[in-house]
Amino acid sequence: MIKTVDETLNEGEVSEEPVGASEQQIRDYYNGSKNLVWQRQAIFFAATVLTMFYFDPIKSMACYGAVLLTEVIDFAISRRVDQHQRIDDARARSFRGWIIAATILSSCAICLFAIMIALQEPTGGHFTPLFFLLSAAIFAAMNNHQIVSALAVRLAIYGASFLFIALLDILRESPPMSSDHWLHFFTVLFSMYFIVDCSFVFLKNYRKNLRQMEVLREEHERTKVAYRAKSQFVSVVSHELRTPLTSIKGSLDLINTGILGPVPEQFQSVLRIAGRNAERLGDLINDILDLQKIEAGEISYRFKAIDVKDLIDEAVEANKGFADKMDITLLADIDGKDGAPVRGDERRLMQVMSNMISNALKFSHAGGKVTVGFERIGDKIRIQVSDQGVGIPENSREKVFGKFTQVDSTDQRAFGGTGLGMNISKKIIEQHDGQIDYVSELGVGTTFFIDLKIWDQARAA
Repeated sequence: MIKTVDETLNEGEVSEEPVGASEQQIRDYYNGSKNLVWQRQAIFFAATVLTMFYFDPIKSMACYGAVLLTEVIDFAISRRVDQHQRIDDARARSFRGWIIAATILSSCAICLFAIMIALQEPTGGHFTPLFFLLSAAIFAAMNNHQIVSALAVRLAIYGASFLFIALLDILRESPPMSSDHWLHFFTVLFSMYFIVDCSFVFLKNYRKNLRQMEVLREEHERTKVAYRAKSQFVSVVSHELRTPLTSIKGSLDLINTGILGPVPEQFQSVLRIAGRNAERLGDLINDILDLQKIEAGEISYRFKAIDVKDLIDEAVEANKGFADKMDITLLADIDGKDGAPVRGDERRLMQVMSNMISNALKFSHAGGKVTVGFERIGDKIRIQVSDQGVGIPENSREKVFGKFTQVDSTDQRAFGGTGLGMNISKKIIEQHDGQIDYVSELGVGTTFFIDLKIWDQARAA
């Protein structure tokens, strides 16, 4: 019985829950932090060396130690986040609390560093500490915008330190409004506005990317559910069709062979056509099932060492009857050649070989010849199937290896086909880390070939 679409979708429910917005923000926050860890350390170290040379080295080292301590705390929280595969809402709130606390400590340590420099400077512009704070604020706006509360806390602490350093000389000297001290103060205010504006820009872009990622994730989940429904539908329908078709084909074969008695002459051509079409439909169902299993990743491969001479000999023997029926000579060009083991699944490679040989036979002329051979190319073996047939037009690779496509798709072609054989063969060879391709010349013939790794080379790789 064929299952309904609702039943199929229910069976194919996605077990993996999508990542929540809070979890995504926390992971993005720490992923960005980890990517920039050495850049931050280089900046901190360079600033410390500079201030040790021009200011009190002991205070500079003490501030540097405080900054490193906050880095260690941040790293510990990051490790805790990485240990959890899933972060629910309660755990996300806990991590946010830890992030805010770590942000306060880190911001205070950096601001203490800047204020320590400002207090040691004489009355003036305080360029060095203000530049350090400006750099830290821009760095935060660019890289810590994932969690708004943490960014707001950090910028608030930086802003308070900005104002303290800018007002330091004003409080010391009480200068008139026309003095440079007030000019520096208003310049600092302008810089703070610039930092806040940058923060909004980066935050807006991040939120936009989050929304786009969420839309893509939802589309991906819907696509997976639809794909599973399609695959199960194709599988069920194909199996349901194959059972009665096997019975129909078996009955037609019995009638055509005359076992059930003589067949009236006027019925013979009709029954032969019905038998061929039943066989063709059976091949189509088998190919669809194979393709569905390959695309769903349900085919398991048993790789082992396969002697290339034995593989070719067996493939030629299996297709000999078809070749004789078409009055075409099928040869195995392996005599006198040194064989070599290739890495492959014997059953699947035989399927590929049969596809290549049957194609060569179908597009060869009566009385022609199809040759199957091999040669060694570097660390690979190239297996070749050459015919003397009609050839393949240029720019036809998409048709040759596509789904349900054929080079000759007209009603006048001599032999039918599903249009899936070479597509399935390509997918099988790709699973063998190999390559399948062809060279052809119209009116002269075509050579299909597959390149497979030699067993020893494959094991070494």
